[in-house]
Amino acid sequence: MKTRNIILFLIGLLAFSSCQDMFEPADLNRRQLNDLTEESAYAYGLLIYGYDRLPYLTTTETDVATDDAVINSKSGSYWNMATTEKWWRSDNDPMSQWKNCKDGIQYINLFLTIVDKVKWAPSSASKQQMFVDRLKGEAYGLRALLYYYLLMAHGGYTNDGELLGVPLLTAPEDGSSNYNVPRASFADCINQIFADCDQAIELLPYDYKDVSTIAEIPEKYRENAQVAGFNLVLGDKAKNLVSARVAEAIKAQAALLAASPAFRDKSGVTPEKAAEYCANVLKHNDGLDGFDETGNVDWYMSSYKTVIEGTSDIKEILWRADRVKNNSQEGTNFPPTLFGSGRVNPSQNLVDAFPMRNGYPISDDVNSGYDKNDPYAGRDPRLANTVIYNGMKYRQSEIISGTYANNKDETDDNLERTSTSTRTGYYLKKLLREDCSVQSSSPLEQQHIYPRIRYTEIYLAFAEAANEAWGPKKDPKGYGFTAYDVIKKIRQRGGIGKNEIGIYQGDPYLDACAESKDEMRELIRNERRIELCFENKRFWDLRRWKMALDEPVMGMKIEKIDADKPADPSNLTYTRIEVEKREFNNSYQCYGPIPKEEVLKWDQLKQNKGW
Repeated sequence: MKTRNIILFLIGLLAFSSCQDMFEPADLNRRQLNDLTEESAYAYGLLIYGYDRLPYLTTTETDVATDDAVINSKSGSYWNMATTEKWWRSDNDPMSQWKNCKDGIQYINLFLTIVDKVKWAPSSASKQQMFVDRLKGEAYGLRALLYYYLLMAHGGYTNDGELLGVPLLTAPEDGSSNYNVPRASFADCINQIFADCDQAIELLPYDYKDVSTIAEIPEKYRENAQVAGFNLVLGDKAKNLVSARVAEAIKAQAALLAASPAFRDKSGVTPEKAAEYCANVLKHNDGLDGFDETGNVDWYMSSYKTVIEGTSDIKEILWRADRVKNNSQEGTNFPPTLFGSGRVNPSQNLVDAFPMRNGYPISDDVNSGYDKNDPYAGRDPRLANTVIYNGMKYRQSEIISGTYANNKDETDDNLERTSTSTRTGYYLKKLLREDCSVQSSSPLEQQHIYPRIRYTEIYLAFAEAANEAWGPKKDPKGYGFTAYDVIKKIRQRGGIGKNEIGIYQGDPYLDACAESKDEMRELIRNERRIELCFENKRFWDLRRWKMALDEPVMGMKIEKIDADKPADPSNLTYTRIEVEKREFNNSYQCYGPIPKEEVLKWDQLKQNKGW
């Protein structure tokens, strides 16, 4: 077990330090465990390791194992898991967070035992206390988040009907620890996450920002404090670290998970409680007044270059990693004619999820206006921001993902023409900067933003919980907004109900859904699918909703009727094709397994049912 290896390594350091007459150089040239309190950078490394274990940040990974996409290389653990019967097992789990998150928690627990003793700023009592509070608050927030990821991946029902989480460890393990620890109940794990978040909120500033006068410094730090010292510890330089705002959002995420259909019965968390925790985050964002009107695209599209590369906060992003200048996502996902590998191919299933511009789903033959012979006309504008479809202009090139020639020559962008061509008839557009180049003779990198938590996710979480708690339009707690209000705002931002010149003309489909909690539930889930696609949410959403994981992935084959005529809709045929079957077992795989090697080693660990 990796966690135990870490402990044995640390113990080994102590044992090794006693052999003074056997090895050179002397102790002064080797760092010991005692150095943690003397060398602040050494101690801080324990906390940084917690950040390092957070998953799913810079790439779209898990979506290719859902009905939203496939990967054109037909390889890799996610592809094998999704397409090969019984490949996903307790001893072969690409979704596992067991080792990463438990290692991170071990380091954080060790950090919490020494953080008060470390000489962070020995010459200033005020600055020392600021450091202790901030770093301790970060640690509690990170531990909560790591436990959240563990619960998503490993929480579930056992054969005897218990809903269990993972072993709860709030102190560091050492050589004398009992490693044969049973899994705590899911409810106890959730309560620990809430408690850690509350600790973080109490210790941390809501946001990190510079001050210009002593009077702006919180009273508890003001005695003998200096503006420069405060700004060093709790000012702009600390942005992108865990703050009270981030901890509040983690608490909301965990509450939504616990209040979801897969866990609700025994988690101890109701939809009302989840809605409350989400509303707390949104109230600090001025409710609907703080909603970012361009937040669905301004953090990644090159047309918002001044936002992406600016120094000010991005309104849509609640928490993010540092900006990174690269072109790696573009190299992986640009179409072949743009020198990319075209790896992630959005599905027809996802494309069908986008409604028409008037808000009606394409399945509504009476009201939508959808034309199966011109399937991309009149669609929700968010579709064109997410997916490159046949005939779209991208980087000044026309992308032909059908089977016919472009300018009399077939191209590698054509459906399944080469190993880097699309398998579904679509290429990924979301997350990519159009002003990057991956051509080997003239590569061009650009700055990218990698969100950890977007406000849109929390708005959608509130809508989901509030609808389950009170229905679409009720606000019994006086939050000032309802599930209906949030979804209306999100759809209106995306262009739903707006005519071609941007004038809003209403959303009758939303209004009809708002008459029924069940219909509103389906709409909210679909909006979440659209807004958060390719952000590693879909797989986990399907599981917590207890929805089918084995939906076949569909694509679109587009052919010319007359090869000598232009490629307008009247000369094209559109045929839906099955691209990839999914081999998930819906009867038990909505809950992930406990790693087999752990169950074999420790008899107190119960396995989830079916694994």
